[in-house]
Amino acid sequence: MAGKPKAGFWVIVILVVLGLGCYALYSAGILAPEGAKEGSGEISKDELDKIKKGDKPDKPADKPVEAPDSNAPTTVKEYSFVPAAKLPEVTGTSKYEPMKDRTVRFALNVWAGWAPIVWANQGFKPGKEWKAPSGKSFKVELVLIDDPVAMRDAYATGNVHIGWATLDMVPLFLEQLRKDPRVMPRIYQQVDWSNGGDGIVGRGVENIGQLRGKTIVLAQNSPSHYFVLNALINAGIQPGEVSFKFTQDAFQAAAAFNADKSIAACVSWAPDIYNLSKIKGNKLLVSTETANKLIADVWFARADFAKDHPDVVEGLIRGIFEAMEELKDAENKKKVAELMAKGYSIPPTEALSMLGDAHSTNYAENREFFLNRNNPSNFERTWDTAYLLYKRIGQVTQKTPFDQVMDFSVIQKLGKEPQFASQKDEYSVRFTPKSVTAIKAESGEILTKTVVIHFFPNSWDLDMKIDKQQGGKVVKVPYDPNVDFVLEEIGKLSGQYGAARIVIEGHTDASMKGQVPFSAVQQLSDRRANAVKESLLRKFKSLQPNQFSAVGMGWKTPADPTDDNNHAKNRRVEIKVFPLEAQ
Repeated sequence: MAGKPKAGFWVIVILVVLGLGCYALYSAGILAPEGAKEGSGEISKDELDKIKKGDKPDKPADKPVEAPDSNAPTTVKEYSFVPAAKLPEVTGTSKYEPMKDRTVRFALNVWAGWAPIVWANQGFKPGKEWKAPSGKSFKVELVLIDDPVAMRDAYATGNVHIGWATLDMVPLFLEQLRKDPRVMPRIYQQVDWSNGGDGIVGRGVENIGQLRGKTIVLAQNSPSHYFVLNALINAGIQPGEVSFKFTQDAFQAAAAFNADKSIAACVSWAPDIYNLSKIKGNKLLVSTETANKLIADVWFARADFAKDHPDVVEGLIRGIFEAMEELKDAENKKKVAELMAKGYSIPPTEALSMLGDAHSTNYAENREFFLNRNNPSNFERTWDTAYLLYKRIGQVTQKTPFDQVMDFSVIQKLGKEPQFASQKDEYSVRFTPKSVTAIKAESGEILTKTVVIHFFPNSWDLDMKIDKQQGGKVVKVPYDPNVDFVLEEIGKLSGQYGAARIVIEGHTDASMKGQVPFSAVQQLSDRRANAVKESLLRKFKSLQPNQFSAVGMGWKTPADPTDDNNHAKNRRVEIKVFPLEAQ
């Protein structure tokens, strides 16, 4: 009998085998009650709340369609960027020139978005009397300075009191301006969103993703630079993967693209982007008609001037808002086009046609931009995106917090007055429901942004928690700790492309291929896509449900076709941006 197991040993072995079998059945959901909290046999409070509301609790699929995976993702990769030239040094700073005859010198450029102040001032010269809330009058001289560097220097030396910019340009200016607190910008008002005035035209390419390895021409340190960097990053292309050629302005970029066939794309303005897109072989890849909340035009006052003349600042804000309302009248639009034509030295017909390139942002839209923290395309998020893009390519060094330049005090004050408080957001596109099949059939995508939300096998719960040993204790930790960051990125993209349709594709891994039917993984991937959509709409209340379409792709398209067994990588979502209507 020596060395032979006794009867008691076999009893223990049988009990262990039975225990493991029961555990396996429980894990598969066969013995466990539906909706039971993992490891407890109880329904969690969150699940109970969902049941009370009529929602089914999130749970793994009835039968596993993905193999178990013990590796939880914990890190994300950083982008690699290439440096570029910075803005030149400011030629000098000083206290501003005192107002002569109480006249504010307000710099602007040739742009449709300045129509309200041109109308409010009845031209460029300081003739009309403006009224400040204090009752004192002041005048405004509109100073045309199209070159942003020349404008910045005139502002820094005090020759103008008010500067112009798109919000994304201000971080570039601050590299020099923050050296002197007197010239720190104070941004009080957004005047418009670019609404088709800016765009990217490609040659021999169908979407932004096909620009990898190609040459793009644009004006550096301009809204064009911000626009193309944003589009490239969202399409998964690093700036180092394209070759940039720079011109002095966007019009020259269009001319260079037209003349040099080796250039694959240009970033320019209307009307050049539309004229170029008519040429055979060219295509308008995207414009701010679709990315309609990407480029925000603002004006800013010198800090010292704003401190000395708060009544003048408030008077400007009120006058510009009132002019926006008056310019809804067709006859007034014709008249302001004549005033702009004279100041910009362009034909009146051209000035009139420009007006559609910008959407004037009324009080309600300014309130959304400055005060709504949940707005995916608000001031703070636009500011942070600009810093992220420019810092990574070496254009900026130190980040200035957004609240050191944004001043919403007047916007907040005006909200107590009925004429402003009653205004509504007039720049929300209304989406009608449309199937993913119809969206894809109508037009090619503008870009695809791959975002990786790592789902627990067989689960579509974005907030899934798993057990982890920490300090000798077992604690619950998120399976994917980056979910909130990823939702933020999707939200910003959806807000920026406010006139585009967003398709959310859910994907599963192929670990159970040949063992489970495709219909099962199709259902799981559908649930994952819809879980992302629902989480996004909960986080950003201003987004419209009909802007989004969710679809499950199952295991049909692995993230990397050469490595389709990388299961954690394949449990993902992809965000595709399509034009609102077929082009």
